[in-house]
Amino acid sequence: MDVTDPDCLLSYTPAVLGARITQKILRSLDTLVPKSARADVPAHLRTGRRGEEDAYFYLRKKGYVMVARNFRTARHRGEIDLIGWAKDRGEDVLCFIEVKTRTAHDLTPAEIAVDEHKRKVLRRLARRYVQQLPQKTAPPVRFDVVSVYLVPGQENEFQHFEGSFGWDENWRS
Repeated sequence: MDVTDPDCLLSYTPAVLGARITQKILRSLDTLVPKSARADVPAHLRTGRRGEEDAYFYLRKKGYVMVARNFRTARHRGEIDLIGWAKDRGEDVLCFIEVKTRTAHDLTPAEIAVDEHKRKVLRRLARRYVQQLPQKTAPPVRFDVVSVYLVPGQENEFQHFEGSFGWDENWRS
């Protein structure tokens, strides 16, 4: 698809077009970084960063309003990859999103890597994020997982698991 083609532009809203252009610019800027500087970053970290970036644009395209990336606190280990607002049954929901990126479809799906320990870390960070919001009452919250497959020679594939887990381990019972 050529975004400079006028016929192609007619099918996109300004927000989607802006996101596509921003994504293209980021990809171009990545190529300007000297190879020596990229070599200092391990391949798995570069893959994870690319997956988070692609998931960010994927979610924006789905209508999410992204408000934070790589949220951390000084007191807790770990980070929340993405935080955004989504519409769920007509209601605004604050989504804490963990992104898992793979370069191949292994026997084990990427989302399986969000184990009990990782969920505990994400919950702790999410509580801290909600506590710092200006509202007196906490908004509705959801924990999502996005699996990104960056398989060489194929289109990027996204699997979005909305409401993958809740505030505690027994939330679905």
